[in-house]
Amino acid sequence: MEKLYVREELLTIQQMAQVSGLSAHTLRYYERAGLMKQHVGRDDANGYRYYTQEDVNWIEFIKRLRATGMPIRDIQRYADLLGQGDHTVSARMQLLKQHRQRVEEHLHEVELHLSSINKKITYYEQQYAQQEVGLGSL
Repeated sequence: MEKLYVREELLTIQQMAQVSGLSAHTLRYYERAGLMKQHVGRDDANGYRYYTQEDVNWIEFIKRLRATGMPIRDIQRYADLLGQGDHTVSARMQLLKQHRQRVEEHLHEVELHLSSINKKITYYEQQYAQQEVGLGSL
Protein backbone atom coordinates (compact mmCIF):
# COMPACT_ATOMS: atom_id res chain seq x y z
CA MET A 1 0.00 0.00 0.00
CA GLU A 2 1.44 3.32 -0.97
CA LYS A 3 0.92 6.47 1.04
CA LEU A 4 -2.10 8.44 -0.05
CA TYR A 5 -1.64 12.18 -0.29
CA VAL A 6 -4.22 14.80 -1.05
CA ARG A 7 -3.61 18.51 -1.39
CA GLU A 8 -4.68 20.58 1.60
CA GLU A 9 -8.24 20.80 0.43
CA LEU A 10 -11.43 19.27 1.67
CA LEU A 11 -12.73 16.19 -0.10
CA THR A 12 -16.33 15.20 -0.60
CA ILE A 13 -17.32 11.65 0.24
CA GLN A 14 -17.15 10.70 -3.45
CA GLN A 15 -13.65 12.15 -3.76
CA MET A 16 -12.61 10.37 -0.57
CA ALA A 17 -14.03 7.13 -1.94
CA GLN A 18 -11.97 7.56 -5.10
CA VAL A 19 -8.78 8.45 -3.21
CA SER A 20 -9.12 5.71 -0.58
CA GLY A 21 -10.50 2.92 -2.75
CA LEU A 22 -13.39 2.45 -0.31
CA SER A 23 -17.00 2.93 -1.27
CA ALA A 24 -19.02 5.88 0.02
CA HIS A 25 -21.19 3.29 1.79
CA THR A 26 -18.14 1.91 3.63
CA LEU A 27 -17.00 5.40 4.61
CA ARG A 28 -20.45 6.14 6.03
CA TYR A 29 -20.40 2.79 7.87
CA TYR A 30 -17.00 3.56 9.37
CA GLU A 31 -18.36 6.87 10.64
CA ARG A 32 -21.51 5.26 12.10
CA ALA A 33 -19.45 2.46 13.67
CA GLY A 34 -17.26 4.97 15.48
CA LEU A 35 -14.12 4.17 13.52
CA MET A 36 -13.48 7.76 12.59
CA LYS A 37 -11.29 9.13 15.36
CA GLN A 38 -12.88 12.51 15.04
CA HIS A 39 -16.14 13.66 13.59
CA VAL A 40 -15.94 14.15 9.87
CA GLY A 41 -16.59 17.77 8.96
CA ARG A 42 -20.01 18.64 7.61
CA ASP A 43 -21.29 21.64 5.75
CA ASP A 44 -24.16 23.11 7.75
CA ALA A 45 -25.87 24.33 4.59
CA ASN A 46 -26.01 21.03 2.72
CA GLY A 47 -25.03 18.36 5.27
CA TYR A 48 -22.26 16.99 3.03
CA ARG A 49 -19.30 15.29 4.65
CA TYR A 50 -15.86 16.74 4.03
CA TYR A 51 -12.58 14.94 4.61
CA THR A 52 -9.10 16.33 5.29
CA GLN A 53 -5.63 14.91 4.68
CA GLU A 54 -5.68 13.74 8.30
CA ASP A 55 -8.86 11.78 7.53
CA VAL A 56 -7.18 10.27 4.44
CA ASN A 57 -4.23 9.15 6.59
CA TRP A 58 -6.57 7.70 9.22
CA ILE A 59 -8.56 5.75 6.60
CA GLU A 60 -5.29 4.41 5.21
CA PHE A 61 -4.36 3.18 8.71
CA ILE A 62 -7.80 1.58 9.18
CA LYS A 63 -7.36 -0.19 5.84
CA ARG A 64 -4.00 -1.57 7.01
CA LEU A 65 -5.51 -2.80 10.25
CA ARG A 66 -8.40 -4.45 8.39
CA ALA A 67 -6.04 -5.96 5.78
CA THR A 68 -4.09 -7.60 8.59
CA GLY A 69 -7.23 -8.99 10.18
CA MET A 70 -7.97 -6.59 13.01
CA PRO A 71 -11.65 -6.90 13.96
CA ILE A 72 -13.86 -3.82 13.68
CA ARG A 73 -14.45 -3.89 17.45
CA ASP A 74 -10.69 -3.56 18.10
CA ILE A 75 -10.43 -0.67 15.65
CA GLN A 76 -13.40 0.93 17.41
CA ARG A 77 -11.58 0.50 20.72
CA TYR A 78 -8.40 2.00 19.27
CA ALA A 79 -10.31 4.98 17.83
CA ASP A 80 -12.06 5.49 21.15
CA LEU A 81 -8.76 5.44 23.03
CA LEU A 82 -7.22 7.83 20.53
CA GLY A 83 -10.11 10.23 21.03
CA GLN A 84 -9.52 10.18 24.79
CA GLY A 85 -6.10 11.77 24.43
CA ASP A 86 -2.48 11.19 25.27
CA HIS A 87 -3.11 9.44 28.58
CA THR A 88 -4.24 6.37 26.56
CA VAL A 89 -0.96 5.90 24.67
CA SER A 90 -0.07 2.83 26.75
CA ALA A 91 -3.44 1.17 26.09
CA ARG A 92 -3.22 1.95 22.35
CA MET A 93 0.29 0.55 22.21
CA GLN A 94 -0.84 -2.62 23.98
CA LEU A 95 -3.75 -3.05 21.56
CA LEU A 96 -1.39 -2.71 18.59
CA LYS A 97 1.16 -5.08 20.14
CA GLN A 98 -1.53 -7.72 20.61
CA HIS A 99 -2.59 -7.28 17.00
CA ARG A 100 1.02 -7.48 15.83
CA GLN A 101 1.39 -10.78 17.72
CA ARG A 102 -1.68 -12.20 15.93
CA VAL A 103 -0.34 -10.99 12.57
CA GLU A 104 3.06 -12.58 13.24
CA GLU A 105 1.40 -15.87 14.20
CA HIS A 106 -0.66 -15.76 11.01
CA LEU A 107 2.46 -15.02 8.95
CA HIS A 108 4.18 -18.03 10.51
CA GLU A 109 1.22 -20.24 9.55
CA VAL A 110 1.26 -18.87 6.00
CA GLU A 111 5.01 -19.53 5.77
CA LEU A 112 4.40 -23.16 6.81
CA HIS A 113 1.70 -23.51 4.15
CA LEU A 114 3.96 -21.91 1.55
CA SER A 115 6.74 -24.31 2.46
CA SER A 116 4.40 -27.24 1.92
CA ILE A 117 3.33 -25.86 -1.46
CA ASN A 118 6.97 -25.35 -2.46
CA LYS A 119 7.80 -28.94 -1.52
CA LYS A 120 4.94 -30.20 -3.68
CA ILE A 121 6.11 -28.04 -6.60
CA THR A 122 9.65 -29.41 -6.21
CA TYR A 123 8.25 -32.95 -6.19
CA TYR A 124 6.31 -32.31 -9.41
CA GLU A 125 9.32 -30.66 -11.05
CA GLN A 126 11.38 -33.75 -10.27
CA GLN A 127 8.62 -36.01 -11.61
CA TYR A 128 8.38 -33.92 -14.78
CA ALA A 129 12.16 -33.94 -15.25
CA GLN A 130 12.24 -37.74 -14.89
CA GLN A 131 9.45 -38.09 -17.46
CA GLU A 132 11.34 -35.83 -19.87
CA VAL A 133 14.49 -37.94 -19.44
CA GLY A 134 12.46 -41.10 -20.01
CA LEU A 135 10.86 -39.71 -23.17
CA GLY A 136 14.23 -38.55 -24.46
CA SER A 137 15.64 -42.09 -24.36
CA LEU A 138 12.95 -43.49 -26.63
